[in-house]
Amino acid sequence: MSVHDTSEPTRRDFLYIATGAAAAVGAAAVVWPFIDQMNPDAATLALAQIDVDISQIAAGQSITAKWRGRPVFIRQRTPAEMEEAKAVPLSALKDPLARNSNLASDAPATDENRSVPGKEEWLVMIGVCTHLGCIPLGQAGDYDGWYCPCHGSHYDTAGRIRVGPAPENMHIPAYEFTNDTTIRVG
Repeated sequence: MSVHDTSEPTRRDFLYIATGAAAAVGAAAVVWPFIDQMNPDAATLALAQIDVDISQIAAGQSITAKWRGRPVFIRQRTPAEMEEAKAVPLSALKDPLARNSNLASDAPATDENRSVPGKEEWLVMIGVCTHLGCIPLGQAGDYDGWYCPCHGSHYDTAGRIRVGPAPENMHIPAYEFTNDTTIRVG
């Protein structure tokens, strides 16, 4: 048996472990700023919820609010627009899902599932075309809903894709009515 065959840790073993630990801590210190910069900034977090006054919107009118850097279309639909949307069979829709954050992810895209019960005349949608993120024009297109002139997507009066390259209906954010004249988005 030689003098160097011991099962006891040596000073060299300690130096290897200490060097490895120091390298791991150093690597974490270098990588952390890159990871931390991916978190949302304070301005975005401050807009986690917005309250929108809808008292001045008449039937057939829309407004656009800004939430988390994106437009939110808020429209008080006319009875004719609601009836037109209710008359569309689900089989005629490109996207059969409601895309409503207030409902289950597999909820069908009926007109009722694109609004909240008791307030069906109000349509609240993220105003971004689901094809490439353009901003559609309101009360335009083949279905008198929204039209994205960039690539020709047509949405109906419930914000459901009917014609064009957009793969999904416009998304409905989480929202609630805090009173009869205020909507809280987020």
